[in-house]
Amino acid sequence: MKKLLIVLFLGASLHAQDIRLPRSTPEQEGVRSENIMRFLDAAEAAADNGIQFHSLMMLRHGKVVAEGWWYPYREDLKHTMYSVSKSFTATAIGFAVAEGRLTLDDQVVSFFPDKKPDTIDENLAAMRVKDLLSMSGGYDKEPFEMALTDDWVKAFLEAPVTHPPGTHFLYNSPGTFMLSAIVTKLTGQTVLEYLQPRLFDPLGIHGLDWETSPHGINTGGWGLRQRTEDMAKFGQLFLQKGQWKGQQVLPIGWVETASSRKIWQNPDATQAQMDSSDWLQGYCYQMWRGRHESYRGDGAMGQYIIVLPEKDAVIITTAEVSDMQKEFNLIWKYLWPAISDRDQMPESPTTR
Repeated sequence: MKKLLIVLFLGASLHAQDIRLPRSTPEQEGVRSENIMRFLDAAEAAADNGIQFHSLMMLRHGKVVAEGWWYPYREDLKHTMYSVSKSFTATAIGFAVAEGRLTLDDQVVSFFPDKKPDTIDENLAAMRVKDLLSMSGGYDKEPFEMALTDDWVKAFLEAPVTHPPGTHFLYNSPGTFMLSAIVTKLTGQTVLEYLQPRLFDPLGIHGLDWETSPHGINTGGWGLRQRTEDMAKFGQLFLQKGQWKGQQVLPIGWVETASSRKIWQNPDATQAQMDSSDWLQGYCYQMWRGRHESYRGDGAMGQYIIVLPEKDAVIITTAEVSDMQKEFNLIWKYLWPAISDRDQMPESPTTR
């Protein structure tokens, strides 16, 4: 793996195309390549402890400074995103808000008058789009029973809503499916179709696929498959406040609100617990806040789009890990300090 990464430090720019991100070497962008090599050593050592990396991509100042894939994964293969899919569904909501198709305060039941239950309790009636976005819809458990039916929207609306929306955090993938269903209801398109001209085409992303419900609605909270560089482009777009090649692709206001904390996962967590966890820093709109003022798209088994505004950097991983915090601990131990406060530094023998 280390040999592959060294080759890509030097050679990737030779194959650059307009649709690819620009390439550079670590030191040219103020990143210590020796730290990256230490990360790779640690990643290889962790392979026997349930941490299997599939790919790594690291960007600084908008340029890829390190990239590599563990066999048998390759840069052209699409990878299952799991819940990283959620961040893309939320982005579709952001576009729809900008186009005046809905507001974040719209009631969820208002979009599905033909699907709502005969009796609507006050919590269901009060549930807004922004409550689904922030995982605070009011549920005590995820209503995954909907997947056993042929009408997921109807089943979701029939599930009990225990808490007043906006007051109680519960990670809820079916709730993200409902956001996808809202986009389809308003536009007549799947989220994937809706995002293609608005997000993916400007970023040069093509050929994605996304699972659907029995009614042809993208699953929203899971099921997207894309390449490592596609993930990196999305993270870089957010780092650049929605700008891409001089164009405001995504409204800056949406980028800022979607990546800011909306609710605490555990208000009773101790400081010691918070200091050691990247899952107690607050939840945004289908993104997580992390340590070091980071935020991220986050998928099961170690799929990450980590945006580091303080470092002007983005880190991407795909993986299969049993303990995602251990994966994060490696990133913070080796890759975070690799990024210096300098814009450039002397070349390392690693990249010569």
